[in-house]
Amino acid sequence: MALIGYLRVSTHDQNLDLQRDALMHAGADRVFVDEGVSGSTIERQGLADALDYCRAGDTFAVWRLDRLGRNLTHVRNTINELRARGVHFRSLTEGLTDEGAMGKMMIDILGAFAEFERNVMIERTQAGLAAARARGHKGGRRKLLDEAKVEEMRKLKAQGFTVARLADMFHVSEPSVYRYVRN
Repeated sequence: MALIGYLRVSTHDQNLDLQRDALMHAGADRVFVDEGVSGSTIERQGLADALDYCRAGDTFAVWRLDRLGRNLTHVRNTINELRARGVHFRSLTEGLTDEGAMGKMMIDILGAFAEFERNVMIERTQAGLAAARARGHKGGRRKLLDEAKVEEMRKLKAQGFTVARLADMFHVSEPSVYRYVRN
């Protein structure tokens, strides 16, 4: 009867220490990690390995419910899969377990809030991008070279200048030179 922990951060810049410390303090026997993986991503190798490792009588634990996933259906299906295999579930921050009707209901409610929070974030981002476009802003990186410089680069390339020399002359990368001269 082991306590199996699962950690996840969405970007490589984020730190796993808080989650790891909480799971180790709770007595985790083994910890599995996904780093740089969104909670909305269903296919996560660390999660798959953790679920495969669990045996009947074990407890699968996460630091917070949203570490398991941000989609209510996925969270619920994962917990139901664990229950069917005789594996218990525990979320440390919320103090949730899958034992009893109240625990099951609370997991569903918090999973719904996690999904809601993610959907609101997506809507805000899309609204902000639309507002910026309406004001004439274009997304993405600004162009490094204007049309006159691109035309000059193309002429020099036709004269036999190497891509490396053009990249150095125009202060851009070699792949940028290839993109500019092929158009």
